[in-house]
This record gives sequence, structure tokens and C-alpha cells, in this order.
Amino acid sequence: MSLGIKKEDTVQVTTGKYKGKNGRVLRVDRDANKILIEKINIIKKHMKPSKTYAQGGIIEKEAPIQISNVMLVCPKCSKPTRIGAAVMDSGEKHRTCKKCKEVID
Repeated sequence: MSLGIKKEDTVQVTTGKYKGKNGRVLRVDRDANKILIEKINIIKKHMKPSKTYAQGGIIEKEAPIQISNVMLVCPKCSKPTRIGAAVMDSGEKHRTCKKCKEVID
């Protein structure tokens, strides 16, 4: 199990144009250290007409953001926090909130 930010987590952007905004993680790319966040880092892309975009034109979509520029928002205390690791009695690793010490998942 990989610790850190996962799909469907809520994160807060810490730097850049979208600093302070919260969003849900749509995709995590571990190789490039980038994540895609819902309604964050919107770009405009010029598309030719195709089967998926019948009309074509300019569409708006999310662009990946560096994973180091976001912090996980704890579901218990609703604050951006660093992620800790805790090993349970059964030997499983779980993510923990560094602020409230609660298990995240």
C-alpha cells in the first residue's frame, strides 16, 4: 500500500495561482509526481472536431499539478495536514493526520 495522496482524496493547493483552493483528486500519476484535481488548474485547449468532440473548438479542462504543491485535507478536522504512517496491531499500514492523530483510512 502506497502512503500519500490517493484518488478521491480532498486536497488543498499550497502554492501558485490556485493557492488556498480545495478540490477532489481525479487522478494520480506517481511516475511524473503529478495529480489532477477537479476544477483546479483549468486550461483552454483548441480541439479539432472528432467523435468525442463533434463540434470542436476551445474546451476547458484540468491540467496536472505538481504533487508537492498540495496538502491532504483531513476528513476529521478539515485542516490541511501532513500525512503520517501508523502500523496497526494486525500489521497493516494506515495514513494518519499529523494534527489530530486520527486514522484517515
